[in-house]
Formats: sequence, structure tokens, C-alpha cells
Amino acid sequence: MAKNKRRWLLWIALVVFAVNLPVTSADEKRTVVRPEDTGAALENPGMGWVLHYYDNRADKYGSRLSASDTVDDFPSLTVIYLRIPWSYLELEEGRFNWSVLDTPAQRWVAKGKQIALRISCSESFMRYATPQWVEKAGAKGYNFERGKGVIEDGPFWEPNFDDPIFLEKLDNFLAALAERYDGNPEVAFIDVGSLGVWGEGHMDASSKRVYSAATRKKHIDLHCKNFKHTLLAVNDDYAEPGVPGRRPGYYEVIDYARAKGLTLRDDSILVEPGIEAYYHAGMAQAFWPNLPVILESQHYGSSKERGYWGDGSLYLKAVEEYHASYASIHWWPREFLNENLDLVRRINLRLGYRLQMLEASWPSELSVNSSFRFVAKWRNGGVAPCLPGGYPAVTLKDKAGGIVGVFVDNGFNVNTLYIGPPGEAKIRTENVSFELAEPLTCPDFESGIKPGIYDLYISVGTRTGTPRIALPLPESDGQRRYRLGVLKIGDSAGR
Repeated sequence: MAKNKRRWLLWIALVVFAVNLPVTSADEKRTVVRPEDTGAALENPGMGWVLHYYDNRADKYGSRLSASDTVDDFPSLTVIYLRIPWSYLELEEGRFNWSVLDTPAQRWVAKGKQIALRISCSESFMRYATPQWVEKAGAKGYNFERGKGVIEDGPFWEPNFDDPIFLEKLDNFLAALAERYDGNPEVAFIDVGSLGVWGEGHMDASSKRVYSAATRKKHIDLHCKNFKHTLLAVNDDYAEPGVPGRRPGYYEVIDYARAKGLTLRDDSILVEPGIEAYYHAGMAQAFWPNLPVILESQHYGSSKERGYWGDGSLYLKAVEEYHASYASIHWWPREFLNENLDLVRRINLRLGYRLQMLEASWPSELSVNSSFRFVAKWRNGGVAPCLPGGYPAVTLKDKAGGIVGVFVDNGFNVNTLYIGPPGEAKIRTENVSFELAEPLTCPDFESGIKPGIYDLYISVGTRTGTPRIALPLPESDGQRRYRLGVLKIGDSAGR
């Protein structure tokens, strides 16, 4: 009896296994294509080059661009960075000059780009990065001179970043900023920029004061309180400096920020030479699997003048080691591009994610109202996961370019593709069956795809087949679908 039961269970298991096998006839002819990566620079969600339009000072680095110049020739430019002092925006308490942000932003938003923001409270080129009215309201602060720290008659003023009046006014400002920008799809990310000189989290070029982890967390908390939907970024220098007894590789504030859902940015790659070009690639390892890491190079001209830039390959090395999704254009954009054409090309092949279809196959011929099996081999050629995610879709078009069929593989999210060195990431195979047409119960309604020869396209996007992600494939239809070949559909008699 037990033996018969085992046989019965084995038979059931074999039936279940057979049901899940793709149905393919032994003599089915299949079309097989192996498209090569075109090498094209891609503009995709959640990744790309970041142009510093305002760079603390309003006269850098977008000031040489005419109002109609959106630097369309810079490949993979996706984000415009507006980093500017608080005092430029809130002229008096409650009176705002949002046009400072909205004017340049709209030039690029019209081209489908996004913006990113950092609002700073301490600068080494102007006295009041925090508005003077905050000091007049009673907020405590310090006069300083760059390189000397706090001095009585210093030309610049920095708030005490712990002062309750300063924090109250900052909270009110962040609430007004969030009312405009939190959850706004035009915004890629917002930096926590309220602490430290240039908003970087350190006071090395300002007061030289040291603030506790608790104070640093307060500034993170204020941003989290006001920005509940837009991605926030914390600078690596928000890590508390020199804590005795701290175990190597542990940064309390950075760990706190990550737990709060913030991503990491590292400013000034190549501010120093050689092996000191950057320090915190290890810090990024806790972020990149789930959040887009942001890199900012040192001002290109300054790094080049000191002899630190070289051929820029250390910037690409940082992109690799941080698994970065964003990289900055921290200089006059065309000068940077013209002098680094090959570097930009090489970075574009690795920055963020790059979805490569290595092979695809499908039946060469089908009959109407049948099913078909689509098989594809995919690899991520970038350094980071495709964090926005997406689903492959097969689209059939007629000779006039009309869409006659859309088939989405909702079982395969491209955010699950593996990460690896160039050309070495593990390949994943997509193997999915689609129903060519669902029969309708209404007898007088003609349903399904008619017999004919159709162009077959591949795309990656929403669960409903809207393309979202550009692929390095030829023959685009201009809407992020890429022609792979043709599919012939005959009538039920096979004609």
C-alpha cells in the first residue's frame, strides 16, 4: 500500500512538473537574435550625470549658458543640481524668492530632466548663507575666517547648528520648501545640506567647531520630518569625526541616516591625489544595493591645476567601487565634456544600470489564438541595480506601425539582475509563455490578432507595457521599444 502511495505521489509530481514546462513542439522553428550593445549613452530614471547649475555661488556653473542652452550635447545628463544658500531664497521671514530655483529648473524639466537641491546655511564666500534675519531673531552664531576658524572680526557668520532659534527657523523654511518639492516627480533627490560649510557636514573651512552625533541627527530628522516622499541624501562628511573607541568602518550618523531611508553622497572625489582620491567606498556598500549612490568630483579645473586629475580614471574607479548611480559635472559643463570625452564615454558604459539583452528567441510562425514562448538572456552591464525596476514587454506592430499586441512578463523584474565587473555579471534567462489572443464570449465581436507578418519589439517598463527604460539596442521606435525581428501569424489552418 505504501509503495502504491509513493508511486501515486511521484505521478502527481511529474504531472505538476510537466504543466510548468513551456509547451514547444519538437519541430518548432524559432527566430534567434543576438543583438550587440550599441555603446549608446542612455538617459534613464534614477541614474546619470548631474550638472551643477548653481554651485553654492550663483555664478557657477550655469551662468555662462544662455537661457535656451540646456547642454543637450552632454550624453546621459539627467539631473540639474541647484545648490544655493538659504539666504537667496527666504529674503525675509516668510517671504520667498522661489524663482531662483524655478527659472533654471523649468528649462530642463521641459526636456524631461529632473532637478536636485541642496540648501546651505554656511558658506566661505559670503557672510550670511543663513539669512541675517535669523541672527537678528536671536540665533547664536560665530564669526569666522576661512583657514583660521572662529575669530571676533571674521568676515563670515555661521550659526550655532544646535541653537534652538536657528533650528526653529530652519524647520519653518524646510516646511515651505517641502510644500513645493516633496513628492514632486521633477525632483530626483534633496541633500541634507543644513549643517557645515557648503552643506557638507564639516566645519573644516569655516568655524572649525565640532558637533556631536546628536546634533547631526537633528538635522537629518528635520529633513525627514518635512520630506516624507522625496529621496534624501546625506553627505559622507556628516559622519561624526574622531570618536575614540569607535570600531573601524562604523559611523553612527551614517548608519542612522541609512536606517531612515536616506542615500549616500560623497563630495570632492579627487580633491586629493592617488590612493587618497576618496575614502568612503566602504561606507557606500550599505547603500547601493537599495539606494542610488551619488558621487561628486572635486572642481575639475582645481583638481587638474593641482595635477591630481590625470586622465580622470580614478573617477571611473570611484564609480566602480561606490557602485554609483549618479556622477557630477562639477565644472563648466562643455569644458569638462570636451576635455574628458573618452572618460565620459567610459563612465556612461558603467554608471548606474545598463540592461543588455544578449539573446532572444521566439517561434518563427504561429497560428491565431495560440500561445508562444519568448526566451531572452539579460545582463546588467552597470555598477548598480536597476532600482526603479521594470518588466520586459513584447510588442507586435503592423506595417503602418500600429500596435496590435502587447505582452508583458510580470514575473521578471529587471531589478533582480546581478551586478558584476564589466562584462562579467551573471546572466539571467527569461522564459515566458504568452497567449496570442484571449477568445471573447461575444460571438459578433471579432477578437484577436489577424494573420499577417508583424514586427516584434522588446521594451522594459511598467506592468502594463509602457516603456520606461532605454536599452542599448538598435532600431528604436522613438518610444523606447526596440525592433528585434518579425513574427508570422497564420490562420488556424496554419496558412
